[in-house]
Amino acid sequence: MRFNNRLDLNLLVALDHLLHLRNVSAAAARMNMTQSAMSSALQRLRDYFEDELLAKAGRNMELTPRAESLKVSVRDLLVRIEGTVAASSQFDPSRSERCFTIVACEYALATIAPALLRHCERIAPDVKFNLVSQLAAPERLLEQGTADLLIIPKEFCWNRYPSEVILYDDYCAVAWSRGHYASRKLSRKEFSRAPHVVMRAAEDRQSPETHLMTQRVLERRIDVTTDSFSALPGLVAGTNRIATTHRRLAKEAIGRLPIKIVELPFKLPPMQLSVQWHKYRSNDTALIWLLEMIRATARNLG
Repeated sequence: MRFNNRLDLNLLVALDHLLHLRNVSAAAARMNMTQSAMSSALQRLRDYFEDELLAKAGRNMELTPRAESLKVSVRDLLVRIEGTVAASSQFDPSRSERCFTIVACEYALATIAPALLRHCERIAPDVKFNLVSQLAAPERLLEQGTADLLIIPKEFCWNRYPSEVILYDDYCAVAWSRGHYASRKLSRKEFSRAPHVVMRAAEDRQSPETHLMTQRVLERRIDVTTDSFSALPGLVAGTNRIATTHRRLAKEAIGRLPIKIVELPFKLPPMQLSVQWHKYRSNDTALIWLLEMIRATARNLG
């Protein structure tokens, strides 16, 4: 595709990589071209925009103000073009070798992802998956076009893009099966006074259950923090600490750890697991297929 005699789609793709990587060698490697060819592309782009775009700053390259202003628009344009091309192509899961990149929270990686892979292997044996752990701002990967889907709690979804809730799970506490809290019904006061193992979200953000408790002025004595939900059951085993977690994760852990589920002395709204995608990818036939596979997997989990 050529926009005029000085700018074409390949140059826009090169510009996109240069703006995000800020490195000529890295951009060349990403596009499978030589460094000299990428340097030539950068010079053509500088001539076209009449701007340096990338300027030396010590040993690094920094974007000029003009380049910063182009960064989001260029990526948005390329994602839109990619979505249009994908929408017009047919997708046969039994023959496809496409690789889907899915950003998933730890809960999704532990529950729906294994079942999804088993389900898809029977239908699409050559389809591949790149599963990426949830970042602090996962919507950026949708914006950049580097992620096909997000599978994350609803509260982390961005209202700019379409999403839907695919799975619900409630909260419970877990305690060591021979510990102080395993053989009794917890009161609200005991829950607050008990030593807790607590999930700490990325960049010191509150995890969903901590946010819900904060809203309800529920305090906990926090003895241990971790950045892993899956680690919570193991960290209370053999101690008199308790942890609040999702019921599905708790049930799975009971089969391998000496722990017991303890009901919370209050009601929390359930966790809502959602899937989200870029608005420009809504007509991508492959993505439509994958969304249906995710919905079917979630329904089977109950």
